[in-house]
Amino acid sequence: MIDIQTLVREHIKTLTPYSSARDEYTGNAMVWMDANENPFKGDYNRYPDPKQGRLKKRIAELKGIDKSQIFIGNGSDEAIDLLFRAFCEPNKDKAYVFTPTYGMYKVSAHINQVELISLDLDDDFNLPSLSEIQKKATSKGLLFICSPNNPTGNTYSLDTIKTIADGFNGIVVVDEAYIDFSDTASVVTHIASTPNLVVLQTLSKAYGLAGLRLGMAFANTRLIDILNTIKPPYNINTYSQEYSLSVLDNMEKTYDEIRLIKAERVRMKQVLETLHNVKHVYPSQANFLLVEFKNANKVYQHLKLEGIIVRNRNSEIKNTLRISIGTKEQNTQLLNALRNKV
Repeated sequence: MIDIQTLVREHIKTLTPYSSARDEYTGNAMVWMDANENPFKGDYNRYPDPKQGRLKKRIAELKGIDKSQIFIGNGSDEAIDLLFRAFCEPNKDKAYVFTPTYGMYKVSAHINQVELISLDLDDDFNLPSLSEIQKKATSKGLLFICSPNNPTGNTYSLDTIKTIADGFNGIVVVDEAYIDFSDTASVVTHIASTPNLVVLQTLSKAYGLAGLRLGMAFANTRLIDILNTIKPPYNINTYSQEYSLSVLDNMEKTYDEIRLIKAERVRMKQVLETLHNVKHVYPSQANFLLVEFKNANKVYQHLKLEGIIVRNRNSEIKNTLRISIGTKEQNTQLLNALRNKV
């Protein structure tokens, strides 16, 4: 079993994290004069909880893990960046991705001066064989697996991911931004037995909180401690913590919306497959569909003129558009635009 300490960059091992006023005193008081805040009462005149204690407690309850296994970031992108900073020596270690996939891995690698090596998915967007992965992924660093994958929408089996993590001499990061729309179980169940596994999830998609920028990383406690050591002291503001808690305390609304989106995903796929200008609709376990058209650029421009914006993925996957699942009314509007004029 991998010892996480052997993967951490040497200067991070000896880093003493910044100690904020709210780190040094966490109890109750009548007068607060320790953090140089504005003393006049307001909704947000005091610094937020740097450890997000109440929010982590609620997330831990929902995920069935301990709050010490949770990192909360300013979107999943913050966790991705911190993982590069903690585990990748610039111009030495490498990062691996399976393409096509989420583009932020490449950006973060470039920012942190880490060589990015792409391993192509097959024609059905499945992972390469384990032998090929083990042959090419030989450096320490990070290996990203997006499941459900963006922009393709498909998932990978938990057993395969676990086997990849067990055989990789670095950190395996499984990005589950769309897991709430999937029938596949989360790989979070493996973090206790797999010390080099990090699972990313988000409140941006299923929970409807994209504007708050709240991402989560789940991993063993020692790895989470490293991320907390190098994060900014107050990376999650008070409003985001309080509002997200109100959403997490009313999960029935979220569950209802997920059910509606999944039902619309089925309807959209069925109708799209009947349209003359559609060549293929790829299976999806996310809140979007990847659709191959006869001429994706023409369709994209037509929809834009109709006031409907989708994501043009033609540069990555020929003649494809990624279509997010909207409300029933929005989806019908898009289908009518495709059916009647293109």
